[in-house]
Amino acid sequence: MLLQRVATSIIGVPVIVALIWLGGTWYSVAVAFFLVVAALEFYAAVAPASSANPTLAENPLAALSPLRLPRLLNQRPLGLMGVAFVALLVAGAHNGGDWWAGAMALAAVLPLLWLTLTGDVDRALGDWLWTVGGVVYIGWLGSHLEFLRHLSNGRDWVFLAVFATFANDTSAYLVGHALGRTKLVPHISPGKTVEGSLGGLLFGALGLVVLNYALGLRLDAAAIVPLAFLVPLAAQLGDLAESLIKRGAHVKDASVVVPGHGGVLDRLDSVLFVVPVVYYYAIWVVL
Repeated sequence: MLLQRVATSIIGVPVIVALIWLGGTWYSVAVAFFLVVAALEFYAAVAPASSANPTLAENPLAALSPLRLPRLLNQRPLGLMGVAFVALLVAGAHNGGDWWAGAMALAAVLPLLWLTLTGDVDRALGDWLWTVGGVVYIGWLGSHLEFLRHLSNGRDWVFLAVFATFANDTSAYLVGHALGRTKLVPHISPGKTVEGSLGGLLFGALGLVVLNYALGLRLDAAAIVPLAFLVPLAAQLGDLAESLIKRGAHVKDASVVVPGHGGVLDRLDSVLFVVPVVYYYAIWVVL
């Protein structure tokens, strides 16, 4: 597992660095792609579609395909709608706040309209909630990657958020495996330990301080100390939130598309919470 994680990082980190550095359309397309895959993982976990003799109303992609589809493409119509809205939110964020707000409004209204037309009273409320919940969780939170990149010194802000998160995640994993004895929240995530969590908080904070100076942001102590506390805390809460969702959906990993890490959502869970924290901290406190 550790060797797979290292190999994936050796390949993935330079790609992430290049995309953040480039910004623009390439960055936006990459953000949309990863969030769409994460959304497919989410909906396949929380509301899986039947793949046995599906109808168009149950599983449109499988019903139209002559071949057996992979698990992530076995989606109910509302799941596909949610995935589309995740992509639309990224496109909206790329074009400005008004477009982004409009995309979120559509994401709330159109699934409800669909359910009203289909008239399934018993399932309508639950179906609407998981559809919009996935859009908010992955699309709304994740599209802040666009807003953060658009800030003054946005490239450095994204580097700070993403790699401070990686510092927390990696140190929590390594410290937990080396020293972990006390379970943190075994009913949500049996593998997480108090020792690993403390290691992640400590090294995540140190990583953010180092990145602050290495990237040239040069935030003073009054600005960097609260952020150094908030970022690793948000990262760990994001990780636990995804663990809670997976536990409720009775899946171990979101998927297996990222060797050694599980799915894309398993790698983005912390980032989804960290990036909005960094963005709003930057615009409300720093800039």
